[in-house]
Amino acid sequence: MDYRAELVVAGKRMLQKGLTVETWGNLSLRDPGSGLVYLTPSAMPYDTITEEDVVVMDLDGKTVEGRRKPTVESGLHLSVYRARPGVNAIIHTHPIYSLVFAVQHRDIPPVIDEAAQALGGAVRCAKYALPGTEALARNTVEALGEGGMACLLANHGAVCLGRDMKQAFKTAAVLEMTAQVYQMALTTGEPQPISDGDVAYMRDFAEHHYGQDK
Repeated sequence: MDYRAELVVAGKRMLQKGLTVETWGNLSLRDPGSGLVYLTPSAMPYDTITEEDVVVMDLDGKTVEGRRKPTVESGLHLSVYRARPGVNAIIHTHPIYSLVFAVQHRDIPPVIDEAAQALGGAVRCAKYALPGTEALARNTVEALGEGGMACLLANHGAVCLGRDMKQAFKTAAVLEMTAQVYQMALTTGEPQPISDGDVAYMRDFAEHHYGQDK
């Protein structure tokens, strides 16, 4: 697989889908064979990034290939990969509706079936820490826990995971839709979250039974 090419395409897709603005946000892919991590460069417009701009690091944070500075959130990406062996793609987004709850330091409960299936239960908001710091990386890993597929970053954005980039984008799309529905429901009444037991059932069904290849 050409991880550099996939990352370049993914950056453009993130921008086109309105999941961030300008140069904010970042993406990464992990090669499960070598363990190497491919990251977007720091502060470069996504519509100008080329394969040569992608930075390759090992899980200890050593740059293996690339002439650019990696995203300032490289430590966050590497920390998540070390904590979650089944994750091979991460998108850090700045989506509008999710940010509404991030600035309130408020979790998003699983109020729709799509959230129960794709997000792994409530999306927790990580405690605030400055961008690019070890504290933010630690807080992100804590908020994601063992099975969460997304978390909010207080006053900052969201982090969405996947076994591959396709699933990471699905996570990002479902998170933003859930945030929008939850925000609208709060203005009209009392949203009723799906129970933990039903979330667990739907999550297992989506992972192991839903689809043509399962």
